[in-house]
Amino acid sequence: MLVADFDFHLPDQLIAQEPAEHRDSSRLLAVDRTAASFADSCFSNLGSYLRPGDVLVLNNTRVFPARLVGNKFRRPNSAAGGRLEVFLIREIEPLIWEALVRPGRGLNKGSCVQFPGARLTAEVIECREGGRRLFKFEALGDFDKLIDEIGKTPLPPYIRRTEDRRLDQERYQTIYATHRGAIAAPTAGLHFTAPLLESIAADGVEIIQITLHVGYGTFQPVRAERVEEHRVEPEIYTITESAAELLNRALDEHRRIIAVGTTTTRALESAARAPNLGSEATLLGSHPPIREASVGAAGLPKQPPRIRAGTSSTGLFIYPGFQFMVVSALITNFHLPRSSLLMLVSAFAGRDLVLQAYRHAVEHEYRFYSYGDAMLIV
Repeated sequence: MLVADFDFHLPDQLIAQEPAEHRDSSRLLAVDRTAASFADSCFSNLGSYLRPGDVLVLNNTRVFPARLVGNKFRRPNSAAGGRLEVFLIREIEPLIWEALVRPGRGLNKGSCVQFPGARLTAEVIECREGGRRLFKFEALGDFDKLIDEIGKTPLPPYIRRTEDRRLDQERYQTIYATHRGAIAAPTAGLHFTAPLLESIAADGVEIIQITLHVGYGTFQPVRAERVEEHRVEPEIYTITESAAELLNRALDEHRRIIAVGTTTTRALESAARAPNLGSEATLLGSHPPIREASVGAAGLPKQPPRIRAGTSSTGLFIYPGFQFMVVSALITNFHLPRSSLLMLVSAFAGRDLVLQAYRHAVEHEYRFYSYGDAMLIV
């Protein structure tokens, strides 16, 4: 399968640079897979497409300000050097982080970076592939609080800002974000407001929260020529015992499970396939990514799948041919051409139908990407 099969034309002016004035005033394109039809609507009308007994699953990860600007220096107390940006990607252990650096030239093992206020410094302890560095931080005070003070919102590169904006700190975050750890927002959830969620719940829809900390993989382009050659970086997810119990009850009763976003989808489908959630091996991400070849229709159990509670990491890459075991409807934003996220949506609804929907969205000037409009696929 070629990556080029997931390309489409998108005018630059349709890439949303600002959020909608009100979260739920975003447009909503409702896609019916059975009828192969589209309906133009507004996100505030989402409840009209849901029914009592549905289960709406949210990702409650919270974005932290992972972009740090500092100055390079060779040794403590030496003169500061050039300005650079450190983009935190993944915590290896307390105060040790993998990060991207820009510009990274000359930042070798032993190089140090000092950040504003001189209460936070970092030393390069390892140089890794792809321009990554492993940093050991020293903090005069609570590390997370210092990051919150000096860090900047890690917006995707297609959202252009000349300076940091306080609006992004609020709007590039879901209203139910509680568990800190993401470097990108689960953007399908940005459209929800408290009144909308309350209205949906009052209509008999069950709302469940899980956590998947969105990592740097969400920004990574698919560089391979063939889809099957791409790999998705592992991300940590957690499903509580109570959430798993509610989800399994819904599966037993054949009720619709509606995933809010591709991150929620990957967590749910991974949890239905992971044999030992919470084990050391899965936490370290040492199990191989689950791909379509290992979960084909012939191998699916006849009984309802079971969601396993716990914490694990997933490198699940979903693309056409994947057999969904849990998710029966999907809320998602409009994604980049040739992206793994577009491939996931195409696996769920069919590539041809999805690309037709995208052409419809372009023709009707929907707004694309993180701050853009939404799709509901049933």
